[in-house]
Amino acid sequence: MISYIKGTLEAVEEDMIIVETGGIGYGIRVPLSLLEELPSLGSPVTIHTYFQVREDSMTLYGFLNRQDREMFKQLISVNGIGPRGALGILSVMRPDDLRTAIVSGDAKAISRAPGIGPKTAQRLILDLKDKVDLEEVISGFGGGNGSAVRIEELSGLASAAKEAVEALTALGYTGAEASRAVKRVEMTEGMNSENVLKASLKFLTFL
Repeated sequence: MISYIKGTLEAVEEDMIIVETGGIGYGIRVPLSLLEELPSLGSPVTIHTYFQVREDSMTLYGFLNRQDREMFKQLISVNGIGPRGALGILSVMRPDDLRTAIVSGDAKAISRAPGIGPKTAQRLILDLKDKVDLEEVISGFGGGNGSAVRIEELSGLASAAKEAVEALTALGYTGAEASRAVKRVEMTEGMNSENVLKASLKFLTFL
């Protein structure tokens, strides 16, 4: 198994990047959401990979960290979702946003991915809800400090965060800007989407 590739970013295509190391250029399929986080061409980069071998093909799928690669592996474990479908989901939803959607039961957000209908999205939530690390989701808020949040409050907070992101995108911010702002909010018990939205707006001037 090829666990990661460390080299120079040589090219960025529609859904693939090329990383050169040891005189070999590796074509790695990546979610579209990853492209805006890449360094400039010619820069060093480390891509954590999942290597799929089939009778008629061998394909590398790449992510910027191990946690996102694990999210991809969890997705392809769901009946009816293959690597292409998983990549499609992660192209329209960042892994942290997907985890939030799973915890909050937001099948509508997941079904926006190409080829993923409402039934498949609901099956994904049922299959993965118990596998998503709740503490990992909590640590996505407030700069990694989740001590003020009880586990039983997580679903409500995840829903409030999702609604705040949607409100910010409706105001004209990009999904990446909205997500980063919401994640900087110190989430505490009892917060609703309006509270999260107001707190998020304070951070947007610094993005």
